Amino acid sequence: MHAMVLTETGKPLQWQERPDPQPGRGEIRVAVTACGVCRTDLHVVDGELPNPKLPIIPGHEIVGRVEAMGPGVEGFEIGMRVGIPWLGHTCGHCPYCLSGRENLCDAPLFTGFTRDGGFATRTLADAHYVFALGEDGRDQDVAPLLCAGLIGWRSLVMAGEGKNLGLYGFGAAAHIIAQIARAQGRKVFAFTRPGDTAAQDFARRLGAVWAGGSDEATPEPLDAAIIYAPIGALVPAALAAVKKGGTVVCAGIHMSDIPSFPYDLLWEERRLLSVANLTRQDGIDFLRVAAESHVVTETTAYPLQQANTALADLREGRLQGAAVLIPPGSRRHART
Repeated sequence: MHAMVLTETGKPLQWQERPDPQPGRGEIRVAVTACGVCRTDLHVVDGELPNPKLPIIPGHEIVGRVEAMGPGVEGFEIGMRVGIPWLGHTCGHCPYCLSGRENLCDAPLFTGFTRDGGFATRTLADAHYVFALGEDGRDQDVAPLLCAGLIGWRSLVMAGEGKNLGLYGFGAAAHIIAQIARAQGRKVFAFTRPGDTAAQDFARRLGAVWAGGSDEATPEPLDAAIIYAPIGALVPAALAAVKKGGTVVCAGIHMSDIPSFPYDLLWEERRLLSVANLTRQDGIDFLRVAAESHVVTETTAYPLQQANTALADLREGRLQGAAVLIPPGSRRHART
């Protein structure tokens, strides 16, 4: 197999050849056909998330085909199309796992962070944390659903059922969740970098009733806001934009420091929440809703060997939608 490997944070990924991994008990080996490039991958590579397992193969928006299965695996077949998300394993016995909050597990493993991920031609996964995907849609277009979509969905659920929804940062996650919110009959207000008219046009094309810079005021107050951009200064801005009793959800795994703000922005029962990881139930629920809502992702494909270029384009805000890596020789289209 070949992979783009992070050997030192803050340094470019390296193209390496490795022996094919052999699945152990409860594991499957997947031939990767597409892997999305998530902002969390960027945080891992840039050293903004502490204690990655080095060397590590990043990537946790993985689509591929089951190639081999270890002992004890049930429910999968060779050749089946599957998806591998960020949550790679949980202990199953800590208080969080036992109370249905496995996203907060005390001893988790995360794909592309503490176990090797999908910036590769092959990868291993714990079969209990793998989703069967069916055959609808191109692999390239399905890949962003495995994190941008999943975390976006969890943040949308946490935001509540308010009609006026603000999305701060209109990238991979927001462009998926905007479509679901519109299918639910909500109004979407999109906030982008000031002056980013291309992103604002993109948001309006996907059904946003208003799109502007993060320094602008919406024509209507918001019931809830979700912050996808990893910028702490957006927290007080979002609190100022929501109504009394409104909710602000911080959806990223990393964010710059939140500046101080007057208590008046939080008062009147506004709520500030964070999203941590995901549960397998999130995946089951979201993949169903995404299909029912006819979500269409916008993707830019890069050869696997150009992972550093894709990460740089994400870092510099040059992407519209999501970046996806395509391993050499893989099929871009699912079977029909």
